[in-house]
Amino acid sequence: MRIDRMLAITVILLNRKRISARALADKFEVSVRTIYRDIDALNSAGIPVVSYPGNDGGFGIVDTFKLDRQLFTFRDMISVISALNGLNKTLEDSELDNVIEKIRNLVPREKSGELDLSLEQFIIDVLPWGARQKQRELIQIVHNAIVNKKLLEFTYRNSKGEETRRAVEPMTLLFKGYAWYLFGFCQLRNDYRFFRLSRISNPDSSQIDFQRRDKSYNEFETDQKNQKPVSLVFKFSPEVRFRVEDFFDPEDIEILENGGTIVRVQWPEDEWVYSMILSYGEHIQVLEPAHICEKILQKVKKIVTNFQT
Repeated sequence: MRIDRMLAITVILLNRKRISARALADKFEVSVRTIYRDIDALNSAGIPVVSYPGNDGGFGIVDTFKLDRQLFTFRDMISVISALNGLNKTLEDSELDNVIEKIRNLVPREKSGELDLSLEQFIIDVLPWGARQKQRELIQIVHNAIVNKKLLEFTYRNSKGEETRRAVEPMTLLFKGYAWYLFGFCQLRNDYRFFRLSRISNPDSSQIDFQRRDKSYNEFETDQKNQKPVSLVFKFSPEVRFRVEDFFDPEDIEILENGGTIVRVQWPEDEWVYSMILSYGEHIQVLEPAHICEKILQKVKKIVTNFQT
């Protein structure tokens, strides 16, 4: 958009002594003639852009002109850039690159070194250690389908290991609890669903458009929370105390004399809860409720049978 480009040019000119028309054209992927038209429009709008001749020439804004930078404090800018850098490590989105550059150009020149140091002190990276390129590509495919409102088809493996081919209207890409999820309307189930990205394979963003539905992720999450929760009591051995303290809230944990822990939570009972319990192996006991012990025992027996065959 031209207005967006002109705003970016203004910010760049405010924070650089001068820049050539060719450099601006290359940056915004437009012609030099387009840049000259943008400069004329800025002058008409009352922004005093001047042209400097010679090899070191280019465009600049007269020193007496100031644009109020108080919309963002310096700390605000650091926080926003850190968040956007972290997001862009995953999405690699050129539009985000432009937004980051705009905000960086709002930082006074004398504070650029302080900005670089601050960005090294606080880094957000939501991809796991050793993340593969396929993970990044999957996130980008899902994100693009959401932005462009294109139907997304993929093979999905549920918590029982069952695979189905799904056609989903993608609505929200969510990072929560150490994992990426897609929230959307599943045409197979004719209902809203969460899909864990690690269980998605063979994604295909079709050319079929869809009209985004009214229900939001926040509304769906509220509906989920309104389901009657189950009071759960777990006992963990000392060997996994670090995992317990990483995962559960401190107010839910009771430390035992031997270094073990008792955890009391209230969660909706579902397959995720069973998987979480099984992930602790021999280091967990379910003290309450009794029926979950029976459910876990059934699953363990099936696991044993699968390994014996």
